[in-house]
Amino acid sequence: MTPYILQADNISKHYAGHTALDKVSIHIPRGAVFGLLGPNGAGKTTFIRIVTQIISLDEGTILFDNQPLTPAHTSRIGYMPEERGLYKKMKVGEQLLYLAQLKGLSKKEALERLKIWFTKFDIKSWWNKNVEDLSKGMQQKIQFIATVLHEPELLILDEPFSGFDPVNANLIKEEILELRQKGCTIIFSTHRMDSVESLCDYLALINKSKKMLDGKTQEIKQSYHTNIYTIEYAGVLHQISPSFEVMNQEKLGENQFRSFIKDKANIGTKALLAELIEQVEIKSFAQKIPTIEEIFISIVTGEPIGFQTTKSIDQFSEKV
Repeated sequence: MTPYILQADNISKHYAGHTALDKVSIHIPRGAVFGLLGPNGAGKTTFIRIVTQIISLDEGTILFDNQPLTPAHTSRIGYMPEERGLYKKMKVGEQLLYLAQLKGLSKKEALERLKIWFTKFDIKSWWNKNVEDLSKGMQQKIQFIATVLHEPELLILDEPFSGFDPVNANLIKEEILELRQKGCTIIFSTHRMDSVESLCDYLALINKSKKMLDGKTQEIKQSYHTNIYTIEYAGVLHQISPSFEVMNQEKLGENQFRSFIKDKANIGTKALLAELIEQVEIKSFAQKIPTIEEIFISIVTGEPIGFQTTKSIDQFSEKV
């Protein structure tokens, strides 16, 4: 069995005068949460629509479970788009039964599974409510149930936390992790980098129609290390050799400081510590590992990763 549930190779999609995807290759490991990232207009939504067969590709190949992707595979895929697809005038229970049967479940199977989900989400009283009478967050819960009810092997979630308060966002996070434990593979598209850090085993970043990076989340973070160290200490740091640069210094209290020091010559931790302990009492010492947000912004803007981020991910947070 291939270790990948989805293998997209050299995918391209062109529109009049515009290339949405340019020879993008992404392999999605089984049983993982895979973050699909990209700024406005990058092409990630085009990629999702190709995988869900809403639109066709112009070049390349896609294998699902080691077989060419066909319409028959849609019953094994669940897709929750950012723009919700519920019928406003229908009652919640009636609608979920209808959508479940479209995915191949019998009415009896659907009722049994819906009973479990309505109990889990504590929404038994919603069965006979019209969708239009629910808040955005409540509709989001119904959409999530509709997406996972047929127990897909591949689940694609586009901004799944939109409209949720922190309590309900955490509830959905727990459900995503539980689905992964059961063997479901999740493609997770979001601009909330804190969610990427906490949920995603792997990630890929698309920018201007091209894949810029992909791999294991932690390995990507390690590969973007900055040679910058955060040191908290007591005393006065009088001088430091030219191999190092004090980028910033903050006063924490009486005779207490925090400094960000860059190892410009790549000499290493021992050499820096040797210089510091001769002058100050070290309280804490850690290498700064960049966040996914800092890496995202660095790749998109071309600016190097420093000891602080000068831009916000919110600048890139519109749907693409």
